[in-house]
Amino acid sequence: MEAQEVPLSLQNVKHVVLILSGKGGVGKSSVTTQTALTLVSKGFNVGVLDIDLTGPSLPRMFGVEKKQVHQSTAGWVPVSVYNNSEDAVIDGHKTRGNLSLMSLGFLLGDRNNSVVWRGPKKTAMIRQFLKDVYWSGGDKGAPLDYLLIDTPPGTSDEHIAIAEELRWAQPIDGAIIVTTPQQVATADVRKEVNFCKKVNFEVLGVVENMSGFICPHCAECTNIFLTGGGKELSEKMNLTYLGNIPIAPKFVEMIETQDNEEINGGKKLIDLYEESELKPIMSGIIDNILAKNLPSRI
Repeated sequence: MEAQEVPLSLQNVKHVVLILSGKGGVGKSSVTTQTALTLVSKGFNVGVLDIDLTGPSLPRMFGVEKKQVHQSTAGWVPVSVYNNSEDAVIDGHKTRGNLSLMSLGFLLGDRNNSVVWRGPKKTAMIRQFLKDVYWSGGDKGAPLDYLLIDTPPGTSDEHIAIAEELRWAQPIDGAIIVTTPQQVATADVRKEVNFCKKVNFEVLGVVENMSGFICPHCAECTNIFLTGGGKELSEKMNLTYLGNIPIAPKFVEMIETQDNEEINGGKKLIDLYEESELKPIMSGIIDNILAKNLPSRI
């Protein structure tokens, strides 16, 4: 079978992590963005693969909508979101890693264009993304430490295509499952966990997003929705509870004003994120994953 070979694009990738959600609207792309920024700030080289084909929002989240994907002899070269070439070196290591992104959004030309594709075409696009993108950690072919795969909500054709391709790329770290506190969201998480079991994806843990609201003026966190649903579900299903992330309007503002000379002096999102209330929260969540000390693929 053609798919029985390890995709060449993943041969230089140490860890593969999927970000899944049982339903839409839980902030999965936001969690993916924050996960990538946190790993980069910890010194890891990170790639993000956006295969939410009907809503590829990550180019806008990272402020690189106007950039283009290039073709090389090795395959598609993802867009560079952040390059650490000018960063300081401490104890022989860069203080930050590199960050790159591949998304269908780069191929649409206009953010208003809709993707009206049947299942087979979506499946073919995902297979091409997993096989034909050249992931690298930076200069001189350095390995990529983490590849984050942002997926559509639910368990659809796209997820089956991902599972079929990644089964030949084992071992992969597994999946972070994103939910919101309400029972309507946590009920769908059960379906996502069952999907992971059927396709042999490990569940790294559950993140409860939109768990509280951080006031942009006084920084007080208020539970405008219910809270604790993700933790309760994790305990019932014997899953790792990674932590909860509140709504932070300032983070949305950072995304919209990144690279704006008048508002923030043209700072990149990675620099603005250093000042975010979410950074220490996400750092704790990522530390819970890193503490698992999962083996490298290479």
